Amino acid sequence: MIELKNDELLIQFPDVHEDALCRVDFQRTLRIPDDNRDYPLPPGLGRFSVEHVEDHSSRLPAAWVERGGVLLPMYQAEALWINFSSGSSSRRSISYPFAVKIAAGKINAVTGDEWTNGLAKDPQDYIVVPDQPWLDGFCVQKGLIRQFVAMPMGAGYTAEEQISGTAAHGGIQIIVYPMKRDRYEKLVNRTTPLFDPDICYSLADPCESVSMGLAPGGLMRQEIYEDKYGYDAWDTSRSSRCFIHILNSAQWEIVTGKSVPRKPPSAADYTKAALPWFEYYDEKLCPLRGAKSLAGLDSIGAKSVKLSEKPLSENAPIPEQKVIQINSPSHQIKEGNW
Repeated sequence: MIELKNDELLIQFPDVHEDALCRVDFQRTLRIPDDNRDYPLPPGLGRFSVEHVEDHSSRLPAAWVERGGVLLPMYQAEALWINFSSGSSSRRSISYPFAVKIAAGKINAVTGDEWTNGLAKDPQDYIVVPDQPWLDGFCVQKGLIRQFVAMPMGAGYTAEEQISGTAAHGGIQIIVYPMKRDRYEKLVNRTTPLFDPDICYSLADPCESVSMGLAPGGLMRQEIYEDKYGYDAWDTSRSSRCFIHILNSAQWEIVTGKSVPRKPPSAADYTKAALPWFEYYDEKLCPLRGAKSLAGLDSIGAKSVKLSEKPLSENAPIPEQKVIQINSPSHQIKEGNW
């Protein structure tokens, strides 16, 4: 079951376990320069607005209504990252794990393969939440991704068009599988209790069907982690999926009647203001190697040279940034001196 609340997807499996809740939202962010240098993680600038397809079906192409899902607005050449979290036990300090597969234009963002509903273990075609707290782009090699950047379908920039040769789908596709109940219960029982529960208490012209897709942008330092639980941990008989349609600003206003937020600042303006960038590593997890098919894609910058176009403004390199290290959450408590 999927619900949309406060621009966040809530994906629940109450028939598997009462803690089985996966949260997904889409964060606005800076577009890093596409200059083949690798950059740290940019900040989140707030959630994108998200709307139900069903609420605006009279203004959408029939194919979009058939796919269902949600609508999300992006400017051309705007970047996003996907934020994940999950429900947790009220008795123990552990969050419910999920296997999550993400695609752009039905091209898997981890392997570069075309979309299938099931999970594959070799090569691993999914991420594990909450070990993987976010995903910023296509996994092109170990420790590096190419940023998700919105581009119109039909121009040849998107990963879908470069790999499949067609511009049929666009958007983002997500499917979520919960951990098996018995495997989760074993994790809970091995974890220290948080507390003792006995003690503590109108009709308009339809939108044009030309949609937006995600293309590979600049290089960013981000690791996509191996599944530490193993393929057998996932309940592949239960899944829930969502198609996220990406609309440009004009389409969004026609379909929803709502304005699109202002464009985010450029990476150069953000860096000039001495605001921080980020790096995240979890030394307990092993990163995946990345996919050859994704590594072979032309970035938007490279493609634009071939096409003699200039779709990216403000793409100049930026100087070394102020970077804050973020570590994975630790449950260890420091004793201190006292």
